[in-house]
Amino acid sequence: MSTKLSVGIEFVPDLHDEDPQETAEWLEALSGIFDHVGPDRAHYLIERQIAHARLLGLSRHFSHGTPYVNTITPDQQPRMPGDPDIERRIRSYTRWNAMAMVVRAGKKSNVGGHIASFASAATLYDVGFNHFWRAPTAEHGGDLVFVQGHVAPGIYARAFLLGRLTAQHLDNFRQEVGGQGLSSYPHPWLMPDFWQFPTVSMGLGPLMAIYQARFMKYVQARGIAKTDDRKVWVFLGDGEMDEPESLGAIGMAARERLGNLVFVVNANLQRLDGPVRGNGKIVQELESIFLGAGWRVIKVLWGGRWDKLFARDKTGALARRMMEVVDGEYQTYRSKSGAYLREHFFNTPELKALVADYSDEELWQLDRGGHDPEKVFAAFAEASRGGDLPTLILAKTIKGYGMGDQGQAANVNHQQKKMQTDALFGLRDKYALPIADADVEDVPYISFPEGSKELAYMRERREALGGYLPARRTKAQSLPVPELSAFDALLKGTPEGRTMSTTMAFVRILGVLLKDKGLGNRIVPIVPDESRTFGMEGLFRQVGIWNQDGQKYVPQDADTLTFYKESETGQILQEGINEAGGMADWIAAATAYSTHGEIMVPFFIFYSMFGFQRVGDLAWAAADMRSRGFLLGGIAGRTTINGEGLQHEDGHSLLWASAVPNCISYDPAFAYELAVIIQDGLRRMVQDQEDVYYYLTVMNENYAQPAMPEGPTVTADILKGMYAFSKAPADGSALRVQLMGAGTIFNEVIAAAELLRKDWGVAADIWGVPSLTELARDGRAAERHHLLQPEAPAPVPHVTRLLQDAQGPVIVATDYVRALAEQIRPYVPQRYVVLGTDGFGRSDTRAALRHFFEVDRHWVVIAALKALADDGKIPSTHVSEAIRKYGIDPEKPNPLHA
Repeated sequence: MSTKLSVGIEFVPDLHDEDPQETAEWLEALSGIFDHVGPDRAHYLIERQIAHARLLGLSRHFSHGTPYVNTITPDQQPRMPGDPDIERRIRSYTRWNAMAMVVRAGKKSNVGGHIASFASAATLYDVGFNHFWRAPTAEHGGDLVFVQGHVAPGIYARAFLLGRLTAQHLDNFRQEVGGQGLSSYPHPWLMPDFWQFPTVSMGLGPLMAIYQARFMKYVQARGIAKTDDRKVWVFLGDGEMDEPESLGAIGMAARERLGNLVFVVNANLQRLDGPVRGNGKIVQELESIFLGAGWRVIKVLWGGRWDKLFARDKTGALARRMMEVVDGEYQTYRSKSGAYLREHFFNTPELKALVADYSDEELWQLDRGGHDPEKVFAAFAEASRGGDLPTLILAKTIKGYGMGDQGQAANVNHQQKKMQTDALFGLRDKYALPIADADVEDVPYISFPEGSKELAYMRERREALGGYLPARRTKAQSLPVPELSAFDALLKGTPEGRTMSTTMAFVRILGVLLKDKGLGNRIVPIVPDESRTFGMEGLFRQVGIWNQDGQKYVPQDADTLTFYKESETGQILQEGINEAGGMADWIAAATAYSTHGEIMVPFFIFYSMFGFQRVGDLAWAAADMRSRGFLLGGIAGRTTINGEGLQHEDGHSLLWASAVPNCISYDPAFAYELAVIIQDGLRRMVQDQEDVYYYLTVMNENYAQPAMPEGPTVTADILKGMYAFSKAPADGSALRVQLMGAGTIFNEVIAAAELLRKDWGVAADIWGVPSLTELARDGRAAERHHLLQPEAPAPVPHVTRLLQDAQGPVIVATDYVRALAEQIRPYVPQRYVVLGTDGFGRSDTRAALRHFFEVDRHWVVIAALKALADDGKIPSTHVSEAIRKYGIDPEKPNPLHA
C-alpha cells in the first residue's frame, strides 16, 4: 500500500521494512522540509543526523551513490543563452565533417581514424566552445582544455568551419610527412600552434591536468601569474577511467581544494572492445569513488525528453528501473529500436502505462543527457560556479550516436573507419545537411559561406570568449641566465683533502640559481620525499615547501637549522612517495611558458632507478608537449649505492632517455661538467627557448672534484659529449691507449691509467665522455648528411675528430649497460672495447659491485692490455699475468646471467 508524501511522491514500503508507518513519517517530515525550506536545509539535516548516528556508535557504511538520474532537476536548470537552432546546425556540420575526414582518409590511404568517439561527445564540446572555454587575452590567462584523444577529428572539423583549417588539411588527416597534415591525436610536437596537451596515452591526461590545476595555485601564490579565474577542463572516456593514473591523484585534487578543475567523463558505456561495465554501472561506480575522494559530482544522464515522464511518475518506478538496468543492457537498447525499448525497458505494467501514449518512434527519441545541450549547459554552468571542490561531470552518451544501425552502440564501432552508403544517407537526413544525393557517396566536406549567420555566430561566440581554441603559445618573454662564471667555485674543484658528490654539486648550483636576481623566483625544485637523501634539506628553511595553507603545526624538528618548513609562498614542491605526481608537477612547470606565458625552470630530482623507468610514458608526453626543464636521476649508476639492491641500482636510465628525441642526457663525473651543462641548458631553454629538456645523472659518492681542464674548446667539447681530460706525455713509447669514462666510473678509469703506466709501461690518454648519446646523435647526423650529399666533403663526427690522431685502442667504461656506449662504435676509428654493467644489481660495497660488474680499474687495465695484444702490440701472456696480478678469477660468473 502506498502513501502520498507532501512533495507529490508516493511512498511504497520496502518488503523488508519492519515499520512502514514510522518510515513514512520520517520521509514525510523530510519532504516537508524540502518543500517549504529547500534542498539545502534538507541536506544539512541529513548530514547532521548521520554525524549524530556516528556519535551514538553506528559504524555501518552509508551509500555514497545517488539515484541514476540527473543531479540538476528541471526547475534548477538555468536558461541556455544563444540560438539553439544555429548551434544545432553547427553541431550537425561538425559531426558530418568529422566523419567525412576519417572516411575519406580511409578511402585514400587506409591510415585509420575514429568516428564513434566524437559522435558521442559532439554536444559536450560544442557547448564548451560556444559558452565556457576562454582563450588567453591580455586580461585573462585562458582556460586549459584537455581534449580526449580519440575525438580529434571533431576538433579539426570545427576548426575547419571557422576557417582555421582548409579542406587540404582535412584531406591530409593522419598523413603528415608531406606537410599540411593533421596529427592522428592531440600532439603539440607535430602541431605546436594548435594542440596544448597530448592525451591519447590514456590516463596521463587526468593526472597531468590535476597537477596543472594545482600549479595554477602555485604561480598565483608566488605572484608570477594571475590564475584564480581560470579553469582546467579535462575530457575523458569512461573506459579510460580504468587506467590507474586516471584515478591516482583525485584525492590530492580534493585535498588541495582544486575548485578550478573539472573532469568531464563521456560515459558512452563502451571501451574499445565492448562495455565498460557490462554487468554493472560505471556512472554509479565513478560517482561513489569521486564522492568518497571529496569531489562534487554532477550527473547528466537523461535528456529533456525524459522530463515529462519523470513528472508523470509518482512512485519512483522509472528511477528504480533506471537503477536496476546494467550498462550492457543500456548499450543493447540503443542499438535496437523503440519497440525493443517498450518491451525490455518499460517491462512492467506500471512502466508500460507510463508510456502508453508514446509511439515507438517517440520512445526511440528519448535522449541521453550528454546529447542535450541544455542539460550539458546546466552542468557546465554549475561546474563553473566556483568553490573549493573539484567537479566531476558524468555525461551519459551513445557511442557512435547518429551512425545508424551499423555503428550506433555497437561493440565494433571504435574501430569503424568506413560507412556504408545507406548509413551516409541516414546521417545526411538525420541532420538535414545540404548534400545532393549524387554527392553523398563522395562524402564531401560542407561549410558555412562567408556572411552566413552560422559562421558569424561561431566567430562571435569565440570572440566573446577571447579567441580561438585549441591554441598554443610557443614562446614567452625570455629571461637572462647567469654566466658560467657564477659557478666559479665549482669550476675550480674541491680544496686539497676535501671531497664532494655530484649531488652536492647540484645542490650548490641550485643554491646559486635560487639567489639569482633575474631567475631565482622562477626556479621550481621538485622532490619525491627524498630531499634528505639528496642533501637538499637545507633548502627547506631557505625557500620553504609550498603549501597553500601554510604550516598549521609546529614541526617536530623546529629547533634545527633544517626544519621542515611549509609556506604559502614556498618554492619547493614536495610530492611525497609519488614519482608520477612529481613528474606531472614538473610538466606543469616545464610548460608554463605555453600555458601561462611565464617561463619557469623546474628541477625534478628523483631516485634514478625510479625515474625514467617508472615515469617513461610521462617523459614521452613531456617531450611531445615541448617541455623545458631539468630531470635529475639521483644516486645514479649500477654500483654507486652502498648496500642497496636489485631494484634500486640503475644501469639503464640513460638508455631510456636516449630514446626521447628532444631529451638531452648527460652522465657527468665532476662538478665542473655539471655546471657547464646546466648553465648551457639554461641558455638553450630559458634564453633561446629551445624545445628541449635535460636528463642528468648525479651520484651520492664523495670524491675529490678536480678543476676544469684548461683549453679553448673544453667547455664546447663537454657539451658535445667528449673532451680531453688529460694527455699522457709524448715520451716516444709505442704502447699507448685511449681511455674513456663517465659518471662515477670515470674515477676508476683515471686510476686505471696510473696502473697501466706504473705496472705495464703503457701511456694512457684520458677522455671524459659525459654524453655518449649526444656523441651518437652527432655521428648519425654526420652519416646522414654524407648519405644525402655524397659529393660534398664528409662531415667528421665529434668523437672521430678527437680520436683521429690518437694512438692505440679505445676502452670505455661506464656505470651503465654496454648498449649505451655501443652507440658510438661506428665513429671510433680505432679498436673499441666497451665495459658496462649489464645484469641485475645487488647489495654490496661499491668496490665489490664494480669488481662484480667488471668495470673497476683492474678490469679497465685488463681490457686495455687485451686490446693491445689483439693489435699485436704486446704478447697475450701479459694479459694472463695481469689477471693473476689483480686476483681475478677466470671462472668468475658472467654478471649478465648471475
